[in-house]
Amino acid sequence: MSFASDVKKELTMLEINNPDNAKAELSALLRMNGSLGLANMRFTLNVQTENAATARRILGLLQQFYQLPSEISVRRQMKLKKNNLYVVRIVQGVNELLDDLHIFEDFELLPTVPDDWLADEGKARSYLRGAFLAAGSVNNPETSRYHLEIYSLYEEQAHQLEGLMNRFDLNAKVVDRRSGYIVYLKEAEKIGDMLMVIGATNAMLKMEDVRILRDMRNSVNRLVNAENANLDKTVNASQKQIDDIEFLDEEIGLARLPEKLREIAEVRLAHREDPLSELGQYVPSGEISKSGVNHRLRKLSKMADDLRTTGALPKGIN
Repeated sequence: MSFASDVKKELTMLEINNPDNAKAELSALLRMNGSLGLANMRFTLNVQTENAATARRILGLLQQFYQLPSEISVRRQMKLKKNNLYVVRIVQGVNELLDDLHIFEDFELLPTVPDDWLADEGKARSYLRGAFLAAGSVNNPETSRYHLEIYSLYEEQAHQLEGLMNRFDLNAKVVDRRSGYIVYLKEAEKIGDMLMVIGATNAMLKMEDVRILRDMRNSVNRLVNAENANLDKTVNASQKQIDDIEFLDEEIGLARLPEKLREIAEVRLAHREDPLSELGQYVPSGEISKSGVNHRLRKLSKMADDLRTTGALPKGIN
């Protein structure tokens, strides 16, 4: 089962005792997944979903708060993934139901829910829960990038969902897709907050655990990469020093170098893998600091570079 399915299963198990909140959730579910039909001069309502738990949720809310006779049927889709399609069918009291849920008024489908109807925070949370159950998805945080979205056919509806989500400081955005509109979240923290808003506490905690582990792993990887880069830099610098000293030895002989430079050149050749901080203790004429070692090695490298470039002997060498 996918992470999104786990989230929806958790949401469908939430108990709702407040009729207003139940109606807000139902309003989103029916608005986003429902389609009207006509039979015997009366409206019928079919609500479709690929999620069995969501279908049971719709049926349960209808029976608990409206006592409407309804049934679930299962169809096998013949395209794409060929998933089961669960259809909740309502044949009685459809007009009154849709009017009460602010979906249908004066024989006209309303594009959005009245804002004042969702002014209460509990109803806003419930409406968002219904919208996510109807058309939402969230990526598995363990295996992919962070992403949560709710799909809508209608731009006005998508922007209302965006506004509702941003009432909870979720930084939601809307993007136009060829077949509709997507309200989405990209930030891990905001996705966790959204899961809390709609009541998926267990899913939020699981996501937080994954996020902490991923952040820790990323921090460790960054440290390892930085240390490897520093090590590579040190190794490259050490090899350059050795190459320069060996070049000088071949071209002019180390014995012709000034005493202090000859000493550090011989020390570097004798201790090729040691860091600069340790080379100073091997200098025969007396221990010197890391900066002193670095200064002398730089002089040697400049001598080698000048000799390669000009072919002339370094100053002070006959």
